[in-house]
Amino acid sequence: MEVAAPTEAESAYLDAARERILAVGWRRTTLTDVAKGAGVSRMTIYRRWPDMQALLGDLLVREWTGLLDASGITDGSDGASGREILARAVPAMVAAVRGNELFSKIVELDPDLLHPYLFERLGRNQSWILDVLGEVIRSGQADGSVRAGDAPTLARALLLTCHGFVLSARIAHTTHTPLRRIDDELGTIVDRYLAP
Repeated sequence: MEVAAPTEAESAYLDAARERILAVGWRRTTLTDVAKGAGVSRMTIYRRWPDMQALLGDLLVREWTGLLDASGITDGSDGASGREILARAVPAMVAAVRGNELFSKIVELDPDLLHPYLFERLGRNQSWILDVLGEVIRSGQADGSVRAGDAPTLARALLLTCHGFVLSARIAHTTHTPLRRIDDELGTIVDRYLAP
């Protein structure tokens, strides 16, 4: 699934939406607020997004694109095997999502927004992440570092595992067991799960 980068104008509108959501939460943010923050008419925003749900979807796609790129999952330039890339990039991505201020604000103020994507259906971001995971898994199968199996199924199992590490890892966090060590364990889980 190819993710199109927002235009310069769309980026400015998404920046305004992000700022407002961080200030008051998603439920208290309107397209009118976004238009005001971006310094454009309400109709300018409505022509691009019919409602806040559509705008939030595009905002989260932009957020996750940046986080996924920063995790290194799409960069195999260091000669690492597919399994090595996944074992280091998946925990990095999980930690980045968990620490993302926009995601944290949604979890804090509007956690019910996540409900459909955890219990009912895949969202655009999840589908896109599955595509990326599947591609790296297939690459690892080709280089012999990842066990045989249906790549989309393996990718879905990794995504489900990540849900727990993103949403529930804080309950396991103590001074004795910091999140960094929990994320290291996720790297071990990924490595051993995919090993031939």
